[in-house]
Amino acid sequence: MSTRPPIQVLVVDDEPLIAEAHRAYTEKVEGFVVAGVAHTARDAMTRLRAQPVDLVLLDLNLPDKHGLEIARALRAAGSGTDVLAVTSNRDITMIRQAVALGVTHYLLKPFTFAAFRDKLDRYAQYRRQLAESAEVAAQHEVDRVFATLRGAPPDSLPKGLDPRTFDLILVALRAAAPAGLSAAEVGARTGTARVTARRYLEHLADTGRVVRSPRYGGPGRPEVEYRPASGGTHGP
Repeated sequence: MSTRPPIQVLVVDDEPLIAEAHRAYTEKVEGFVVAGVAHTARDAMTRLRAQPVDLVLLDLNLPDKHGLEIARALRAAGSGTDVLAVTSNRDITMIRQAVALGVTHYLLKPFTFAAFRDKLDRYAQYRRQLAESAEVAAQHEVDRVFATLRGAPPDSLPKGLDPRTFDLILVALRAAAPAGLSAAEVGARTGTARVTARRYLEHLADTGRVVRSPRYGGPGRPEVEYRPASGGTHGP
């Protein structure tokens, strides 16, 4: 069982039945707990001032103020609270404003529980990634964090490369670190042909996750060896 504290959520929706449904949905997702429910922007801001939360599930069509006014007030106050817009508003200008205000996700009503859970699961994974270290070592790590939130497949493999073989090669490289391995050595450790291992290693090198270096000592041309970059290697 995870020892991480649960992610605190404030549900904001002017319709009590919908707010209750969102509360029930949230509490069905492992790692999340509902800290409160608000039906107006004023009530939401009062609750946020009294008890900051990690995430606001925010309806945009509130009776007293537009929901994005809450997001704007949070940003103006320097709050690190994230916002997931849960709305039927499909206006593209509204979506652009939400992005500009740092809204983490934009979920259109009506939606299934599976779609809702996917958003929360991605958000939880995003928070875990940010908690792993104080800074990132390379661009691909930044890309991975954003891809986690947006649902894009991070670091997609080129056609013809198999994710399972990719993972085996990553394991072999990590196990050998800080020493490097040649394509032949990786092939021997993973049960793949040297030429196959080299394709995967070259992809890792091209994407900055491993570094190439010549290995001297034998007759003829130096052999190329591969070792994890300073930020380590990560799966596809």
